[in-house]
Amino acid sequence: TDSGLKYEDLQEGDGAAAENGQRVSVHYTGWLTDGSKFDSSLDRNQPFSFSLGRGMVIRGWDEGVAGMKVGGRRKLTIPPQLGYGAAGAGGVIPPNATLVFEVELLAVD
Repeated sequence: TDSGLKYEDLQEGDGAAAENGQRVSVHYTGWLTDGSKFDSSLDRNQPFSFSLGRGMVIRGWDEGVAGMKVGGRRKLTIPPQLGYGAAGAGGVIPPNATLVFEVELLAVD
């Protein structure tokens, strides 16, 4: 995309499409580009829900989850300016890190 986000549909969903303003529920796993996993909702067995397009999550998620359909899986490669930027996050994500997420859309409200 123009912003620098890259995404690849791993599996097309056949349910409702996620649109800005909706509450979405996802399972996700996040890696750094060296392959080290830093977070996964699957490990906790607890989906993550947020309102899409409201700035509740990093910009790469707001952009990357929009348009997904329920049941779909998408790989997002998120440059630092759409992720945690120069600050990084919580000692887990280093400054200026490119992030790789696999996101599965479970539901939209």
